[in-house]
Amino acid sequence: MKVILTVVLIFLTTYYSVLSEDWNDFLGPNRNGKSTELIDITLWEKDGPPILWIKEIGTSYGSPTIADGKVYIFSRHDDMARLTCLDSKTGEDLWYYEYPTDYEDMYGYNNGPRCCPVVDEDRVYIYGAEGMLHCVKVNTGKRVWMVDTFDKFNVVQNFFGVASAPAVEGDLLIVLIGGSPPGTPKNIWASDGKPKPNGNGIVAFNKFTGDVVYETADELASYASPIFTTIDNRRWGFAFLRDGLVGFEPQTGKVDFHYPWRSPKIESVNASCPVIADDYVFISESYSVGSSVVQVQPGGYKVVWKDKPRSRTKSMELHWNTAIHHEGYLYGSSGRHAGNADLRCIELKTGKIMWRHQLNERGSLLWVDDYFIYLGEYGRLMLLKLTSEKPELIVESIPKTKNGMQLITYPAWAAPVISNGQLYIRGNNRLICFKIR
Repeated sequence: MKVILTVVLIFLTTYYSVLSEDWNDFLGPNRNGKSTELIDITLWEKDGPPILWIKEIGTSYGSPTIADGKVYIFSRHDDMARLTCLDSKTGEDLWYYEYPTDYEDMYGYNNGPRCCPVVDEDRVYIYGAEGMLHCVKVNTGKRVWMVDTFDKFNVVQNFFGVASAPAVEGDLLIVLIGGSPPGTPKNIWASDGKPKPNGNGIVAFNKFTGDVVYETADELASYASPIFTTIDNRRWGFAFLRDGLVGFEPQTGKVDFHYPWRSPKIESVNASCPVIADDYVFISESYSVGSSVVQVQPGGYKVVWKDKPRSRTKSMELHWNTAIHHEGYLYGSSGRHAGNADLRCIELKTGKIMWRHQLNERGSLLWVDDYFIYLGEYGRLMLLKLTSEKPELIVESIPKTKNGMQLITYPAWAAPVISNGQLYIRGNNRLICFKIR
C-alpha cells in the first residue's frame, strides 16, 4: 500500500509541476495571454474562486509577474517608483527597489507605472512612465544598470507616458523608445502634436550591461509591447508603433516592412499588441481605423484583410487590451469607451464577426484550460466558455470583503495573471491572489 501511495504521490507531483508555469513576462511567457495550466472550476462556485491573500499596493496600471515563487509588482508610492518582490504563497514583502519620479500625466490619469516587470533568469527589468529603464537582481533588488531613455534619446513626453513593456530576446532587451531630434520640445503639444522621429522607434540594449546594441525604425513609440516568434525557421519581431506595424529581425534590427495603421487624430494611440498566428499578424486600434491582418514574409507583407475606413462597423476595435487567438478565431473586448464596449469573436483570416455580446465596460481576457477568464475594468470577474458559435457564462462575481466592500475597483486595466495554480488580479491599488487549482 505504501508503495502504491508513493507512486501516486510522485505521479501527481510530476503531473502538476508540468502543468504549472511561471508568468514572467507581459501577457505570459509567450506574450499571447494563454496559460498551459489546469484549473478547477468547482472552486469558482457562485462567488468566484477563494481568496488566498490580499495586498495593498501603490498606484499603477501594470500587471504582476511571477517567477520562482516570487511576485513582482511595479507601482508608485508618493514620489517613488517602487518594484516590490513578494512571496507568492503569502503575499509578504521580501524586498523592494525604488527610485524617485516626478512624472505627471498630461491628461490627468494616474502617475504610476504602466508596464509590468519582466523577469529573465536572475534579473528583472522595469520601465517607468517617465522613461527610466532599470535592471535589478531578482534575489536582492540590487541595481545592475539603468538608462534614462528620455534624456539619452530625447523622447518627447507622449499623452500617457511610457506603457510598452520591454522584451528579452536572446542577449538583447528590446525596448520601444521613439526619440526625436535634438532641440525638439519635450512636450508633445509644444511640438505641435507631431514631433519628428529620429530613427530609434526600437532600441536593443545588451540585457546584461544596458549598452545600446542597435537603433532602428524611424517611428515614435506607441503603448503596445513588441512580440516575437519564429516563422519558417527565422526569428521575427513585430512592433505596433505610433504610425503602424513594423516587422523586423530581432538580432540585427533590420526592418522588413512598415505597414501604416493609425487614425489621423493626433490623440489616437496604438496600445494593443500584435497577435501572431503562424505567419499571420493581427493588429487593432479603437480610434476609427479598426483592425487588419497581414501575412508576412522576409522583406514584405500581404494584406489579408482590413476594415474599411468609412465603415461604421469594424471587425474589432481594441483599446488597451490584446486579443487572444484560439483555433482560428480572435476574442477581445472591442470599444473605445465603456458605454459602447462589447466582447466579440472574429474569424482570423476574414475579419468576419462571429458574435458580439454587449458588456458596457472594457475588459481583459486570459485563456486557460479551454476557458476564458474575463476581468472588467469596474471589477467584474467572469469565467467563460467561448467558441466561435457562442459565448457561455459559467460564473460571474464581484469579489468583496465580508463587510461587502468591493475588492477590485476601477480602473482594473491590468490583464489577469495565472501561475502555479493561482490567479492574480489587480485593481486600482490592490493585488488579490485567488486559488484556482
